[in-house]
Amino acid sequence: MAQLKKSSKLNNVCYDIRGPVLAHAKKMEEEGQRIIKLNIGNPAAFGFEAPEEIVQDVIRNMGKASGYTDSKGLFEPRKSIMHYTQEKNIPNVDIDDVIIGNGVSELIVMSMQALLDNDDEVLIPMPDYPLWNAAVTLAGGKPRHYLCDEASNWYPDLKDIESKITSKTKAILVINPNNPTGALYPKEILEGVIQIARKHKLVVFADEIYDKVIYDKKKHISIGSLADDILFVTLNGLSKNYRACGYRAGWLVVSGNKKESADYIEGLNMLASMRLCANVPGQLAIQTALGGYQSIDDLVAPSGRLFKQRELAYDMLVSIPGVTCVKPEAAMYLFPKLDPKIYPIKDDQEFILKLLIDKKVLLVQGTGFNWKDPDHIRIVFLPNEEDLKESINRIADYLENFKKNTAH
Repeated sequence: MAQLKKSSKLNNVCYDIRGPVLAHAKKMEEEGQRIIKLNIGNPAAFGFEAPEEIVQDVIRNMGKASGYTDSKGLFEPRKSIMHYTQEKNIPNVDIDDVIIGNGVSELIVMSMQALLDNDDEVLIPMPDYPLWNAAVTLAGGKPRHYLCDEASNWYPDLKDIESKITSKTKAILVINPNNPTGALYPKEILEGVIQIARKHKLVVFADEIYDKVIYDKKKHISIGSLADDILFVTLNGLSKNYRACGYRAGWLVVSGNKKESADYIEGLNMLASMRLCANVPGQLAIQTALGGYQSIDDLVAPSGRLFKQRELAYDMLVSIPGVTCVKPEAAMYLFPKLDPKIYPIKDDQEFILKLLIDKKVLLVQGTGFNWKDPDHIRIVFLPNEEDLKESINRIADYLENFKKNTAH
């Protein structure tokens, strides 16, 4: 039998957060080695549990979870999502504008499949969350990366966005708060994106999965709240704000100029119907989560665990010679830069593989987030303080040895 090969659609698809270095880490664990994992934003793995009232509500209602629901989701959670968009000042959203999915990941893929013809282009931030890049590619489209400027708090470079637009451009993606940088975008940047979208008649996709993981009493602004004359597709869910990744409960909200986008919206509804419905137990968690006590506020307050761990990780990293970092205002990540004059890294995936083997610390390289140069790493600051200290000390030792070895 001839060798069976994967689809050519996957040739330009990568997801290095769960890539080959992780596979090597699993082998090491099977050999009995303990790996400190700073590679993935999975709160439950680090003792951040879903709020008890959400867990109990799902258990209590599990008897109702056996059948299919409406393809867009149950009425009650969709209504609570509609109310949430009202709290975020997103105008003119009704229940039919809400689709519940098996996490935001499924909805990202659906939203691209419904939009793109072959060779259509989507503007994606650089660095990005790589699932967006993959979803565009799998839908037959072409991702075009616009620069987020490290020298300007990792904010999108509006001039660079404008320069990347062609006759094939269909949409702009905004990831706010941003993964991997932790940047939180101010109103003027969001308004600048809207002006570009308005000028070129583009859809704006807003990935807002970290919209409650905000530090220093800053406020998140939904870009969909700032206009109603263009189409916005806003995505959110329970994974991060409510530490419920495994529930796979996400949602998509359509707002703005729905009238001129009716055909695209019909495409979204068709794809929602094709997968029948999102998992029902996850849907049962949404209403209680959005309407209940927001325990995330305690975690991001100065006395909270997430705040303290951000402070610790940031302070330790920037104390390493040749390491700089824009302090994240949101999310669960740091995206430090390793000065290429001090650390001349040629292949950053090889660099983090050697770090894993030598120091038993697992990271993701910057190019895994489609960053252009091999000079960044992403660090998850979810582990407890003891493990964070230990892992960053090991990274510092590794960098010191790397510097000595490359100096010779």
